[in-house]
Amino acid sequence: MKQKQPTSVVTGAAGFLGSHLTDLLVARGHKVIGIDNFVTGSVDNIAHLGGNRNFKFIQQDVTEFIFLDGPVNYVWHFASPASPIDYLELPIQTLKVGSLGTHKALGLAMHKKARFLTASTSEIYGDPLVHPQPEEYWGNVNTIGPRGCYDEAKRFAEALTMAYHREHQVETRIVRIFNTYGPRMRLNDGRVVPAFVSQALKNKPVTVFGKGLQTRSFCYVSDLIEGIYRLMMSDYDLPVNIGNPTEMTMLEFAEQIIRVTGSKSRIIFKPLPQDDPKQRKPDITKAKKLLKWEPVVPLAKGLVKTIEYFRTKV
Repeated sequence: MKQKQPTSVVTGAAGFLGSHLTDLLVARGHKVIGIDNFVTGSVDNIAHLGGNRNFKFIQQDVTEFIFLDGPVNYVWHFASPASPIDYLELPIQTLKVGSLGTHKALGLAMHKKARFLTASTSEIYGDPLVHPQPEEYWGNVNTIGPRGCYDEAKRFAEALTMAYHREHQVETRIVRIFNTYGPRMRLNDGRVVPAFVSQALKNKPVTVFGKGLQTRSFCYVSDLIEGIYRLMMSDYDLPVNIGNPTEMTMLEFAEQIIRVTGSKSRIIFKPLPQDDPKQRKPDITKAKKLLKWEPVVPLAKGLVKTIEYFRTKV
């Protein structure tokens, strides 16, 4: 008997991660219903799927009731502003999509008896006092600081996801996403990769905050999406970190971007923003053990593809 084609709903389908996830699902034989209101997503990210019979798009704010005909097997909740510039400009919308949006997406999953995955974030660890960050770490977060709207929206989303799991027996998955980069990031989204790359490509000064000693680790988007797919298809219902554990300082990263782009930029230093985490690195022991996953794309290779994309946008 022929296996019926699975149907996936992706909220935030026109975003950076949502669009890459949609591509992977379509490639793996899913019928995808993408939902986005284009607050931070872009039609360009999904334009190549126009006319694909396995992709249907609905322009909608997911904080409103989601009504869909027909069966749904998987709900992937990726709708949310996700960069500091976005959530500082849209703090209430960020909180609403994390709370009301998650509530509506979980309601859909419960109604359709679908498996649900929420895209959480390394931001729930705040400015971590434990390094690297394992899933058991509860975080060090300022609820009333400028980043609180994003951190608390995602912490609430995790709590609500577990509540639906416990009370309504919804099959749920929680992924905590660490810094990710790749094509389709917005040039002006305030995150470090687009900021450094666009400054370098324009030969403008590359802005490093503080002394540039704060660390980050960068995961290429195809690695991340593969990890998330494996988590959804696994039978593990507690949070899992997905990210690249190779850590570097912002100063080293800025120097590498200048080198790879062949830029004439020099590095300048500006004061550190409030509550900016000093270090961020995932402990991916769980992902390795449970999902047999670890990143495979080296930074040098991922940066070449990312920079190629940005050259067409600068």
